[in-house]
Amino acid sequence: METLQKFNEETKRSYTGYLIGGLIGIVAIGVGVWLLTLQPSMEEQKSAVLDGSYREGSPEFEELTKDIIISTHRDTVESPNAFGAISMFIKGNVRNKSEKTFNGLEINVAVVDEFEEVVKEKRVLAIPTQAPRLEPDTTIPITLSIDGFKRSDDRANIRWRVTAIRVAN
Repeated sequence: METLQKFNEETKRSYTGYLIGGLIGIVAIGVGVWLLTLQPSMEEQKSAVLDGSYREGSPEFEELTKDIIISTHRDTVESPNAFGAISMFIKGNVRNKSEKTFNGLEINVAVVDEFEEVVKEKRVLAIPTQAPRLEPDTTIPITLSIDGFKRSDDRANIRWRVTAIRVAN
């Protein structure tokens, strides 16, 4: 009988373990968010990589870019998404014919129509994101995607243009 009475008694619960665990979780999330805010933005990282690079318009830039050849690969794909828009997955090759090593390379990729008017364009940091550096007389692959094309857009060709270049010391 005594065991039956003990079985029917309500046991007292202690929620202090849950409270401590919840507080530790909240503090951990707060520290994680704080650490993420300390990291520089993508634009700041990109400008740091291209710091000291040659840009369009300078004579050094013209001299360096004449030996860079960018070609579109055959595996470029157009793919519709669930919202009716079209995404293009563009592949290409960047070749360095010069005697210099490049450790920063920014490229503008434009999809143009049959009248050479730009439909959409995207600027990408090819070196060091796709490869750490571009050595003399080597070729590296480059891939990117451009989203948001309409079905009616004329996507006749792809144009590549180097917009910034940095030479390794």
